[in-house]
This record gives sequence, C-alpha cells and structure tokens, in this order.
Amino acid sequence: MSTFELDLETMAHGGAAMGRHEGRVIFMPYAIPGERVRAAITEEKERFAYAELVEVLSASPDRAEPPCPHFGAGRCGGCQWQHIAYPAQLDYKRAVLADQLRRVGGIADPPVRPTLPSPFPWGYRAHMTFTASSEGWLGLWSANRENLIPIETCAILNPALMALFAQLDLDAPEIERVRFQIGSSPDDAMLVLETGDDLPPEIVLDLPVSVNLLLSDNQPVNLIGKSAVSYAVLGRQFRVTAGGFFQSNPAVAEVLVQEVMSRLDLKGDETVLDLYSGVGLFTAFLAERAGLVVSVESYPPAVTDAGANLADCDNLDIIEGSVESVLADLEEPIGVALVDPPRTGLSVDVVDALARLAPPTLMYVSCDPATLSRDAARLVKKGYRLLDVQPVDMFPQTFHIEAAALFGR
Repeated sequence: MSTFELDLETMAHGGAAMGRHEGRVIFMPYAIPGERVRAAITEEKERFAYAELVEVLSASPDRAEPPCPHFGAGRCGGCQWQHIAYPAQLDYKRAVLADQLRRVGGIADPPVRPTLPSPFPWGYRAHMTFTASSEGWLGLWSANRENLIPIETCAILNPALMALFAQLDLDAPEIERVRFQIGSSPDDAMLVLETGDDLPPEIVLDLPVSVNLLLSDNQPVNLIGKSAVSYAVLGRQFRVTAGGFFQSNPAVAEVLVQEVMSRLDLKGDETVLDLYSGVGLFTAFLAERAGLVVSVESYPPAVTDAGANLADCDNLDIIEGSVESVLADLEEPIGVALVDPPRTGLSVDVVDALARLAPPTLMYVSCDPATLSRDAARLVKKGYRLLDVQPVDMFPQTFHIEAAALFGR
C-alpha cells in the first residue's frame, strides 16, 4: 500500500477533513483540520480522491477518544465525528454551513451564527432504525452502505431504548427493519417493524413496549399496545403515529422552536403559511402568535396527529396534500411562510410558487446545508435576501447540520 503525508486544512460537507496533495484535493474521514497524517488513497476521481487514515503524525488538540466500539473506518456509519471534541464539532458545523452558503448559494458573507449545542451530546436519539440480518441480529450500515455492522451498543441512542435493544430477542426472519422509538416519558416506548411481504410476524412479547407494523406504502398497522408515542415540547404534547416524522433530538427541537419563533417576531395579525408541517410542531406555536395559520402536510397519519395535537387552536386551517399542489391553488395574501422540507429541499415549483405569493418573511428550517444553499441561491434570484442563519446541533457526533434560515424580501 502506497502512503504519503498529508496536511489537513478544513472540514468538508459530509464529515471528511480536506487537504491537498500534488495539486489534488484529498478527502479523509476520521481526521481533523490542522492534523498531519499518513494517508493511503482508497478511491480515485478525476479532480479529487478519497483517502484513509493510516497514521496520525501530528494530532489536533481537538482529537478525542471515541467511546463507541463500533466507531471508525469500515465500521458503523451512524456517527462520523466521535473523534472530535464536542466544542470543536459545533465550530466545524458553523464553518461548513457558511462555506456551503458561499460556494453553492453564492452568498459572499453569509450571516451564520455560532452553532447552539445539544443539551445532551450523547444518548439523545429518541428513535433509530436498525436493519435485521438474515441471521436475526440487528445492525447499522457502514458509511459506504456496503456492509451491515452488528451493533451491541450505541452511544447516541436514548439509554432507555438501548436497554430495550439489549433485551429484544429477534426470531422472525421476515422482519427486515426495526425502529426503536421513545416519547418524552420513559414508559412510552414503541417498536416499528417492517417486513418484506407487509404481513405481520408472529410475536411473543414480554416487554413493556407497543408494536406497530409499517407497510411498504408507509401506512402503519397497530399490532400491540398503542399506535403512537407522545413528545412534550415547551408545555405542549405532540402525538406521533408510527411512521410519522418527529425530530430525533427532542431537547434540541425545543431550542429550534424557540429560535424560529424569536426570529419571526409575530405581532398577532399575520397570515402564516406552514409547509411540510408534519404533526404540527411549529404550527402550534405559530398559532399562538399569528392571526391565521395555513398548515400543509401530505402524510395522512401526520395530518390526523396534527388535528389531535392542535385541537385547541381555532385560527388554523390544516390542508392535506402535496405542497406543490396546495400552493398552485393558493391566492390569499401571506405575511409569513415557514418551510421545513425533507433533506432534498424545495422543488423548483415550490420556489416559484413562494415567489408568486411573495410573503415578506420566509423562514427555512433545513437539515442539509447543500440543499439549503441551493435553495437560497434560487430564492435570492426571486427577490429574497438571507438575513440570518442559526444552526442548532440536532445531531451531535455526526456531520449533519440543522439550521433556521431567515429570508426577507
């Protein structure tokens, strides 16, 4: 194996450190900017390459000892940054987000604030999906998705779910995936099963947990116990049916809601458009402060949950349907729009429709810096200006970045 020495300069989107060797950019996972390492090329591209870390020659002061036995090259791909001290992770996330907004978004001086930390850097995940092997053990995929890694422990999974994971004896070859999920109460735990044929497996259960089956069309079927878990956020309860989306770090979800609402600074008479609204996490707090909230969600169980979660709100219109189709028919004046799209970001049709409606204020909640930056460039061309970006650390020990970006016309 041919090796070479490499000085790492910066952190790239995707979690790898970046350096240059013989005029070519080299990406290296599990390294840290400022380190000098011995590297070996693992994948060649025309203008860049990927390398593996052979030896750390000069370590960064931010290098930490990963607590998880599954962390590292060729192992579990769930975490990428356990080797980096937590304060430095926050700094890198801010830097990566700003770099994406400059390079992809074309924004010369993006107004990115320091990343707000998670109250719990470990044991924070309230749900996680594991894949079942043909032998019956549960695992997570390696970073390259080539190998399923058997998991014995997980440092970022809620400890109550980790205890449930340790007790589960899986003896049903038809089960392909198992999602472990817990609400705000430690007794509110649920397993969500997926099978290849959509048929419920035979289950013998002596654990205090509900069980649901998620069909291939993403529709849930209740098998044992309850069909949903509940999360408490800023004094409100949010029911989330199996298959529905809720932030995996509930403590940071509270921080995110507070940051969004403080930046919107609603006066009480606005008509607010809440797109990709899910079970109503943002809708609930928008409705407390706005004149009217129009909430749009396409997943039927989430719409049902939102109806229950927001039953006390009388200034609310919940619409079930795709954002594209609802916006195409919308004519009423909108004062504020909040979008919380999936990782793929906004479609061109949604950006065009928002430009037509032209709300003076637009809040974009993003879980991916690349698609946020792409959409920011599109919105700027439509007459918007990026005013403020607040990253929050929804996913400690990983490169994933959640951010609230405020745009004004």
